[in-house]
Amino acid sequence: MSHEGLAPAARERDFEDELPDRNRLAGLASSLRKQKFAMLGLAILMVVMLMALTAPVISPMSPTAHSLSRVLKPPMWNGEGHVFILGTDHLGRDLLSRIIYGSRVSLIVGFFSVVFSGAIGLFVGLVAGYFGGKVDYLLMRLVDFVLSFPFILLALSTIAILGPSLQLIIVMLSLRLWTVYARVVRGAVLSLREMEFVVAAVGIGSSHMRVLFRHILPNVLAPVVIIGSLYLGRMIIIEAGLSFLGLGVPPPTPTWGGLMAEGRSYLYVSWWIVAFPCLAITLTALGANLVGDWLRNVLDPRLRVR
Repeated sequence: MSHEGLAPAARERDFEDELPDRNRLAGLASSLRKQKFAMLGLAILMVVMLMALTAPVISPMSPTAHSLSRVLKPPMWNGEGHVFILGTDHLGRDLLSRIIYGSRVSLIVGFFSVVFSGAIGLFVGLVAGYFGGKVDYLLMRLVDFVLSFPFILLALSTIAILGPSLQLIIVMLSLRLWTVYARVVRGAVLSLREMEFVVAAVGIGSSHMRVLFRHILPNVLAPVVIIGSLYLGRMIIIEAGLSFLGLGVPPPTPTWGGLMAEGRSYLYVSWWIVAFPCLAITLTALGANLVGDWLRNVLDPRLRVR
């Protein structure tokens, strides 16, 4: 009898607890519908993600299949009557297929470098901001050291020793980007640890781990998400730049930066080899930045439109 009487009340409390989350999601969806540029950016990212996920299905042919009989064919609309929509490169490989497969590398590098660097920077920022003192000093000097080290020099020396690979690119970008997260999170924690709810939690004897992960962590996730969304496009551009310089994923794996590097010798006679990979990089970075700007406006209370 008592259990039957408590069950509806418990269900009602659970429903009330879910309301804030539902309201937040509804607010995000409503804000997204009002922002046309954010919708455009999200649409671009979704198209690129779908392209990467379905590459074996939608690619007209293998990205590595070459033939000397179809070298430097122009795009299909040039009127020559062939089936190569975006033309071919200097080895007769279909450019559209190579761009589709190249999206995989760009998204993998961009996503995982943002996630891994975010995890490292979040941990360092939490520890430095919460404990302060010598811990904060040592960790921030480590951040200064990493920021002062030339990234290109680090990339050149590391790749010369270990050889180029997808995993190495992700690690190098993550080791560079985590400092941005660490500084922002540290600043947020320094402010939060002086607030009443944190002081009260410490006063009643809560452990450091509980205070950090129960009271402080949820309040610093918003800036972490904002940084990640804003730096996704930048990581894609950096990966393309490294591939263009020969420091990225080695052939025969197609990458957008690698396609541009291969086509630069034919720029004046076969412009499409460089133009279309460059367009893919530009649109993807633009889409990520548009979504990042929208998330910043929504999640940062100082920028919300009242």
